[in-house]
Amino acid sequence: MDYTDLRSKKGFICDMDGVIYHGNKLLPHVKEFIKWLEDNDKKYLFLTNGSGRSPRELAQKLKRMGLSVSEDHFYTSALATASFLKSQCDGGSVYVIGEPGLTYAMYEAGFSMNDVNPDYVVFGSSKFLNYEQIEKASRLVMNGAKLIGTNSDLTDPSEKGIIPACRALISPIELTTGKKAYFVGKPNPLMMRHALKSLGVSRSDAVIIGDRMDTDIIAGIESEMDTVLVLSGVSTMESINDFAYRPKYILKGVGEIAGIEE
Repeated sequence: MDYTDLRSKKGFICDMDGVIYHGNKLLPHVKEFIKWLEDNDKKYLFLTNGSGRSPRELAQKLKRMGLSVSEDHFYTSALATASFLKSQCDGGSVYVIGEPGLTYAMYEAGFSMNDVNPDYVVFGSSKFLNYEQIEKASRLVMNGAKLIGTNSDLTDPSEKGIIPACRALISPIELTTGKKAYFVGKPNPLMMRHALKSLGVSRSDAVIIGDRMDTDIIAGIESEMDTVLVLSGVSTMESINDFAYRPKYILKGVGEIAGIEE
């Protein structure tokens, strides 16, 4: 297939988990892909539905894997959620279930922590989720707090295989309260608009690269951008047929963009 049009794009919006790495394992030819972006003066942004790490921590994680990428190249669902809530309720309060990156983003946006009568219950995936948190969150939502999820991913890829993610883990609160969460991360257009604004490119000059049909690819299609599905994460050639839409490009991994056969 001819990738000339793909390689001529000015801006590359790239998912992380399942595209760049699995857990703490770097995927093949990612270093060559990043070098290709740099050598060809491409603008790029790592746009992740993960909420647990700050951009600085993500940059440090890649550095441990041998990649030097400055923190201004990262935007997370935690930052998107904090930005959205600030526009809705500036100076409000939140009860947060999630890892440090989410709590930090809320503090930075001017929110206070409140486990009594918060404006919002903000939920992000956490390895330390427990029953007490679910019980408290359910009670707060029933008492009037609005339920916000950082992203709508049902599953995540990991070194051990597929694991539950935000939408699956928040479901007990939804089922208990009868309230549906509002999800801010991909495929919500809020994330995509920020990415394009950050890169300073038009939709026609950008492409989104991801491993999920239900978040990355639909986010690109609904934002009128070209889409690249890489088969290094969640979606497979078989599962593509479960969806009524298709990506423009299907690659084994990001190395193919740099001209490397996977």
